[in-house]
Amino acid sequence: MLQTYQGSCHCGAVRFEADLDLSEPTYRCNCSICRRTRFWPAVAREGGFRLLAGEQELTQYLFNSRKNQHYFCRHCGVRPFGIGTETPIGKMYGVNLGCLEGISEEELSRLAIVHVDGMHDRWDSAPAFCGHL
Repeated sequence: MLQTYQGSCHCGAVRFEADLDLSEPTYRCNCSICRRTRFWPAVAREGGFRLLAGEQELTQYLFNSRKNQHYFCRHCGVRPFGIGTETPIGKMYGVNLGCLEGISEEELSRLAIVHVDGMHDRWDSAPAFCGHL
């Protein structure tokens, strides 16, 4: 069921709200940026993400294919969200679950996780090893 969640970076300079269905899978990826930042997103569809404060506090990072936009708070370094432009559902927002407010550790522990092999551009397959993700 779609629910609106509030979230922020660590220092609070960047604030957002997102409409998420946490009964749907969340994602863990082994690509170089997700692995290094430990990014754990849930998907918000286009129109389901609203940046409330801190646009000027964000730094954008593009790499490799330059298709996905990775945003970091320039003060605390936290990655609250990213934008995917060429996905099976079109434009989408990957919302960092660690940045959501009002969600308990117990709730997080029950979320379904799909592991994807971004390291080898096999987005429809799980990597051979994913326990560390």
